[in-house]
Order: sequence, then structure tokens, then C-alpha cells
Amino acid sequence: MEVGNFSVGLDIGTTKIVAIIGKKNEYGKIEVLGIGKSKSLGVHRGVVNNITQTIQSIQQAVEEAEVNSGLKIGSVVVGIAGQHIRSLHHSDYITRPDSEEVINDDDLDKLCNQVYKLVMLPGEEIIHVLPQEYKVDGQAEIKEPIGMYGGRLEANFHVVVGQVSSIKNVGRCIKSAGLDLGNITLEPLASSDAVLSKEEKEAGVALIDIGGGTTDLAIFKDGIIRHTAVIPFGGGVITEDIKEGCSIIEKQAELLKVRFGSAWPGENKDNEIVSIPGLRGREPKEITLKNLSKIIHARVVEIIEQVYAEIKNYGHDEQKKKLIAGIVLTGGGSQLKHLKQLVEYITGMDTRIGYPNEHLAGDSDAEIASPLYATAVGLLMNAVANEKKGKTVEVKEELVDEGELVMAGHEEEEHQQQNAAKVQKERKSVFDKWSEKLKDFLDNAE
Repeated sequence: MEVGNFSVGLDIGTTKIVAIIGKKNEYGKIEVLGIGKSKSLGVHRGVVNNITQTIQSIQQAVEEAEVNSGLKIGSVVVGIAGQHIRSLHHSDYITRPDSEEVINDDDLDKLCNQVYKLVMLPGEEIIHVLPQEYKVDGQAEIKEPIGMYGGRLEANFHVVVGQVSSIKNVGRCIKSAGLDLGNITLEPLASSDAVLSKEEKEAGVALIDIGGGTTDLAIFKDGIIRHTAVIPFGGGVITEDIKEGCSIIEKQAELLKVRFGSAWPGENKDNEIVSIPGLRGREPKEITLKNLSKIIHARVVEIIEQVYAEIKNYGHDEQKKKLIAGIVLTGGGSQLKHLKQLVEYITGMDTRIGYPNEHLAGDSDAEIASPLYATAVGLLMNAVANEKKGKTVEVKEELVDEGELVMAGHEEEEHQQQNAAKVQKERKSVFDKWSEKLKDFLDNAE
């Protein structure tokens, strides 16, 4: 079957790897064609630490998705996270040679490319350059400068930086698993696409994605990303605490957390006890749910307080920067009982659980609409958006080049290929160019 009728998002997490295949239906919603998941064995706190195991896990997830959909996966959009990710703010400007000409895409590209040349710490590389507001000849707070006249174009940028070795390792795993790397996206950005509404991004919102190895934060205000952070704690640390505190094995600790865990100790009565079978004929262990909740509560409070410190760093206390829409929790860790109430209690901000169902077609599997798959759905949306820009071209009877050409029937195949070439010649974004550079870099790396 032709590659190009669908897009693929690949979420390489600490606890699971998810490959999700989908395409846009006629209503503009994402139709999921197949999903595959496998246990993630070579990733620790969002960073690949065992290439061989990670490749096997990726292949397993991809094969399952291919079997479920009957399609062959070629190129994938991958998410990147991990404790090595940091962000910074930077202002830059260009002086235009002719202020009588209107500002166009090339000027914005030139300005962004200048930011990519920033000198980073040894071993670091810029992943995303996200413009905030522009200034034209001193006129501030311009969101879209294209079409304006001016000699000096300035902008504030939110720059996301990561370790070259970690990015290279992800690329190497994708390549070794027999796939092409379509794009790399910061995971909190992918999750935010899947679970946040336009209104929330305008009003001001903090997205907290609690994964297995890390907790990712993305803050939006006035529709623009303002702050990102990755906190190196997630659901896995809570499981580890239960394992140590109750002297049980990890598998049992995870089951306890999922089935009986609560972030609010006051909810459990003293006489609520769960019995855990002993190892190899040993006596069963009895654990009170109140103690279990206390262990979970202590670690969750630590995670939330770290996230809240980041929200304060952004400047939430200032009237202009106030996050009116509060907090949205997503990721597997957000399914912990009474977590929403605890977050509201600690931060004093309105909180809701974010489900990625808003952008999915109505007949999608209920399982996919779980917060667990927020990042994977966001990566799939990113892949679909890239396809729309003309990176991969529709082969079926669909709209090519955003609705300007409508193809009918298979007899127009030749005509279609010519148009495909035209579409692919479209101006590439700075990030696409960066992706290509990264691919070349990986190809040449021995």
C-alpha cells in the first residue's frame, strides 16, 4: 500500500512506546487507523539508555500498529523529552535592506535562522525556536508582521534546547528500527495540541503531562507558548516509593498504585487493608490503604510543588501573566485518584483532566481518548499537519495543496505526480530545514 495516505506518531516514553497511525477525515478530525504499544525497556526518565532494547520495543509497537491497520509504516514523527531539556528566552533583530518593501516569510526565516546560530553549552543543540511577539521599527506587541513595512524587525523567542547525544540516540533508534525520521517535536508541545483548546491557550493555561519518567510542563498565554520545563520525576518514582515503603516487588507496587492508590490520605479509613501474596510460599503481606496513600501523597506533593515553582518562575503572580484557565493535567499519571483535588489545593488554580478526544473522529476507540495517549495523539496531529504543508503528498482522491486542486479517479495519476512535485517545492519552514540537517547528521554519523 502507498505510504502517504496516512501519518504516524511515535511516542517513545519511559514506561511505554506507542505507534499511532491516522489520517484526517472529511470533517477535519483525526481518524485513527491503527495503534500499537509495547513496554519501553531501554528508556530512563525520557532518555534512551539502551539502544538495542529501545529498537526492539519500537519495532514491536510499529509491527502491532501495522497489523491492526493493514498499512506499512515509513516515516514517523517522534516526541522528545527528558531531564536534559531546558528552555531560555532570547531577543534578536534584523535590519532589512529595503524598508519600502513589505515584510515577508523570508525575513521571518532569516530572523529565526539567526537564533539557531546562538552559541549553546558544549553538547547542546537547539530543538525549537518559537517566536513570541514581534516589533517593527519599535512598534511592539505585533503577532503577525507579514505584510507590514519596516526597516528593523525584532522578536522575542522561546528557545528549547536539548542534548545532542540524546537527540542523536533517538534518531539512531528510529533509523535502526527501519523507519524514516519525519520530524522531532517537544513532547509537552505535542500533548498541548491534543488536549488544550484555543480559548484556554488565549486565556492562559499550564499543561502538566505526568508521564512514567518525567513530568512535562507547557505554559500558554495569549495563544503563544511562554514557558516549557521538564521535571525528572513521574509515575515511576511513585511506584519506586511504594516498592521501598511496603517492601514489595515493582510489579505489585504498580498494581497497588493503579488499583488502590490515592493522592489524598484522608479518603481512606484505617481499617481498609489489601493483602499481597508473598513470594515463593512466604506469608502474604497486609498493607493499609491509608499508608499507601501517605506514600503516594508525599511524592505527588513534591512533583506538584516543583511544577508550581516553574509556574511562579514564569510570572503567574503578575496580573498581566495570570493563567485564567488554570491547570490541565494529562498523561498516565493524571489518572491517579484525587490528584485533581490535591493540585487545586496546593496551587489554588482551577484544574481539569485533559483528554485527547476533542480532535479524534467520533468512532475512535474509547481507549485512545485516555490521557495516557495524549502525547501520541499530539504527535499524530503534528504528522498530519506536516503532510498538509506538503511534506508528504496525498495519493488518494483528496484535496492537494490545501484544496486548490481536486483529483478524481486513478487515470490522473501522472497529473497527480506533477502536482505532488509542485507541492513539495513549497517553501520549507525553518524547523523542516533543521530536521533535514539532523537527518544528514545522523546519516553521516558512524
